Amino acid sequence: MIQHLADFFREGGPFMFVNLVASAVAVAIIVERLIALGFKLNLDAGPFLRKVVEDVRAGRIAAAEKYAASAGSAPLARVVRAGLAAHQRGEDVGGALEEAVLDATPLVSKRISSLWSLANIATLLGLIGTITGLIGTFKSLGAASPEMKQLMLSRGISEAMNNTAFGLGIAVTCIVAHLMLTSKSKAMVEEIESAALKLENAVAAAPVAQSRSA
Repeated sequence: MIQHLADFFREGGPFMFVNLVASAVAVAIIVERLIALGFKLNLDAGPFLRKVVEDVRAGRIAAAEKYAASAGSAPLARVVRAGLAAHQRGEDVGGALEEAVLDATPLVSKRISSLWSLANIATLLGLIGTITGLIGTFKSLGAASPEMKQLMLSRGISEAMNNTAFGLGIAVTCIVAHLMLTSKSKAMVEEIESAALKLENAVAAAPVAQSRSA
């Protein structure tokens, strides 16, 4: 397998290394976003929000803030903390939540859109490698002996096709990753927006809950 990949790169000529740089950038972005959305920024919203809303409706705002603080730097936790802090200061909770959601959204969708641009760039880089390979081959054919022309033409076509295949492979990978990560990020943003609305309603009902418990 390794030897096959080595032959693939060797036959593709020097422009394959340009494609390799593009693939390295794409892989780095994909891996970073998978880790971020899957672990670093991810939070089990159901149990987390139920505990917060339960504390808020019971008037235990300080306990809700402490619990939200224990959730770390996840965007959902940041939004909840912003809403609770605004409530404690007597400020507009809805406005604070809306602002926090707007601040959290870029954290979730960061760098995902660049994958689409990388897909287009990789396709064009593969095409450039194809063209340069063919140009070099046809230039050399004019000075080659008849018995060498077939070998040189075969090498030139291999160089061109390998660049095309590599560029398209990078592009397809970027597009698939873009679709998956975009779907995941949209789901997270919708989850955050839904949580903000539920928290706002819970805060609005908190005085009623307190008066009833009294």
